Amino acid sequence: MKTYTLTVTCQSRRGIVAAIAGFLAENGCNITDSSQFDDRETGRFFMRVSFVSEEGRDIDELRAGFASAAAAFDMVHAFHDEGEKTKVVIMVSRFGHCLNDLLYRWRIGALPIDIVAVISNHMDYQKVVVNHDIPFHCIKVTKDNKARAEADQMRIVEESGAELIVLARYMQVLSDDMCRKMSGRIINIHHSFLPSFKGANPYKQAFARGVKLIGATSHYVTADLDEGPIIDQDIIRVTHAQSVDDYVSLGRDVESQVLARAIHAHIHRRVFLNGDKTVVFPASPGSYASERMG
Repeated sequence: MKTYTLTVTCQSRRGIVAAIAGFLAENGCNITDSSQFDDRETGRFFMRVSFVSEEGRDIDELRAGFASAAAAFDMVHAFHDEGEKTKVVIMVSRFGHCLNDLLYRWRIGALPIDIVAVISNHMDYQKVVVNHDIPFHCIKVTKDNKARAEADQMRIVEESGAELIVLARYMQVLSDDMCRKMSGRIINIHHSFLPSFKGANPYKQAFARGVKLIGATSHYVTADLDEGPIIDQDIIRVTHAQSVDDYVSLGRDVESQVLARAIHAHIHRRVFLNGDKTVVFPASPGSYASERMG
């Protein structure tokens, strides 16, 4: 039996949940997990439903059959086959902790994605990427060649069919044009608990302020630097006795975990854009399970 996910957003009205549940039941589908949120401030409704097609309806039949119910509530909706893996391009510079963490999670099946390419502006991680049988592309970026470099990056994204770009400590600012083209499909990890300490050297900024907590934030990339809708965050305690280098070392684990959680939420269709914010539903039972131990 196939497992699918249905995501829905629309203006909140009476009868939406009943219409969705009724359609699925009438088409031989059994709901296995469901989350919903009604935003009282905006009047928007968000819903994510996982279900099993017990009578063999395929995804195209379900899409076609749901059209009238969707139109009645003016829904923005999508059906997804949970067996299909999201194609991902990872971009990295010289800090490799997030890249290595993602490669491990990918290898054991904890992150069910298809890494179709790794792009870097340095050669540091060529060997580790190629050893995983993943295409590696080194595209140098300078002030003079930035437009051409981004065109090369986008060509790789488009030719590989990538649906998501992950900035795994990629230390270059993307152009407004690239941000617009990939809106809602670029996830960044910022080594600060946003909205504090945006831009360059956030650990140094945090140290200068004498903070007692440092953190990391994963967010969708927009044209406004470090202002995109936040997907996940976490923190770790620090003391007055620790140095900037300590902050960097302590932050690595937090960054890796936060980025992995954000990707996990995105690929399982748990993240909904809600203006400048996000709605992030809990993970379905079993979605964190790995295919193998190592």
